[in-house]
Amino acid sequence: MAESIWSLVPPILAIVMVLLTRRVILSLGAGVVASAFFIESFDVIGSLISIWEAFKGVFVADGALNTWNVYILLFVLMLGIITAFMSMMGGTKAFADWAIKRVKTRAGAQIMTMLLGIILFIDDYFNSLTVGQVAKPVTDKNRISRAKLSYIVDSTAAPICVIAPISSWGAYIIGIIGTILTAHSVTDYTAFGAFLQIIPMNFYVWAALGMILVIAIKQADFGPMKLHEQRAIKTGQVLNPDSDEKVDTASELPVSERRKISDLVIPLAVLFIAVTAIMYMNGWGALEGDRTLINVFGEADVTVALLYGGLIALAVTFILFSRHIAKGSLKGNQFGLGIIAGARSMLPAFLILIFAWAIVDLIDQLGTGTYLAGVVEASSLSFSLLPLVIFIIAGFIAFATGTSWGSFGILLPIAGQIAAATDASLILPMMAAVLAGAVFGDHCSPISDTTILSSTGSSCPHIDHVTTQLPYALTAAGIAGLGYLVLGLSGNVFLGLVVVVAGLVVLFAVLKKPDDSDLIQEEPVAK
Repeated sequence: MAESIWSLVPPILAIVMVLLTRRVILSLGAGVVASAFFIESFDVIGSLISIWEAFKGVFVADGALNTWNVYILLFVLMLGIITAFMSMMGGTKAFADWAIKRVKTRAGAQIMTMLLGIILFIDDYFNSLTVGQVAKPVTDKNRISRAKLSYIVDSTAAPICVIAPISSWGAYIIGIIGTILTAHSVTDYTAFGAFLQIIPMNFYVWAALGMILVIAIKQADFGPMKLHEQRAIKTGQVLNPDSDEKVDTASELPVSERRKISDLVIPLAVLFIAVTAIMYMNGWGALEGDRTLINVFGEADVTVALLYGGLIALAVTFILFSRHIAKGSLKGNQFGLGIIAGARSMLPAFLILIFAWAIVDLIDQLGTGTYLAGVVEASSLSFSLLPLVIFIIAGFIAFATGTSWGSFGILLPIAGQIAAATDASLILPMMAAVLAGAVFGDHCSPISDTTILSSTGSSCPHIDHVTTQLPYALTAAGIAGLGYLVLGLSGNVFLGLVVVVAGLVVLFAVLKKPDDSDLIQEEPVAK
């Protein structure tokens, strides 16, 4: 059943179950079991062994600790603790009081969150977890739902990283492009030059970012998001009251009366600086060739930087907390309370990530992505339609497998091969379509780690984030798809961008502003 149409069944089962049952762990578990049974041809003993190996592989790989996964889990844990302590020290409240005087509108709060996502472009994991925590006090004050916050966070993290050459994503992509250009004897441009030329062709990035601005400025929403936003505006209740997922334990913690914005800014600044500096040092030490900035970041182990940067920021946070104890604004026995509450707030993300990584491993063994890529390679479509078709297939592969990076690794070489065998001028547009489609599919997938971390960083129930973001991602993909159709037919990147902009203008015109009755604010409801 591997590398056949049957390999699509387990990921589709998990995704459909998530959307129907709204129980993420149960759905991922069903996908894990189905994947194992398909791999082992329904042999029960073999399937149980495969399931065990998949979960074991989350923590142990090739007889050694799987540092990539374990370090990410530890960083998630540390960020939860840091967030709890910032709340207890009053830093979160002080920042909210400061920002609310300057960001006085719902549109301003959403655009501020978007700008934060653009600034923190080094890595999507860091971006997803950090931006939501920083922006949350401001968006809460402006009655913006957590579903909207997590959508903005998710729609700036991967899209910005995929076009930023000095990022973990940029370095990875440039490395693959270089291999493809060498394999097909393309000498018209370097790998870095090709990456730069691809940036304006990544229509999904521009459509996704443009949609954030359209939605924020027009203050108009659609789909499930509209219900979340109307509830937040009317009642101040930013979380879904029907969700039983505990995501906001910070509100239960004691808060110091000595509130200073520095108690939020210092830990996060230290975290950003430490992670960036350790990435640079780590990459510098691992690199033997030309030590350009891009090459250095490309060789860096991001998870090592997250782990040690998190430990440094955690130590600084504890020092700041001890000052509050010394001044009597907090008690020593509340130290343990902050650690427990912070760790507990991240437990849902822990479980979801572990199950998601297990199913991704099994789906990889099934060869789902390889099968879909083979379908594209074997097709005999018109050359002008290839960028659009590649965009759609890349989106489906990332959606089904939960990984944009895996989609890059599978489809970029195939896109280069198809272009070299048909029309060499299409090599850059087709690679751009792969990158765009993979990010789109990643945004839609409930088993994607960046989707999970975006909901975690924004303290939003994961299923609420998935169901509210899906119509927005599909809309942005529709606009981007039109751009790729025009690009394929005309061969002109500028015309493709014009179509994307025109699509956003039409969206702005079509979206209906909320009625005045929808904007009437009632007394806040206690969360």
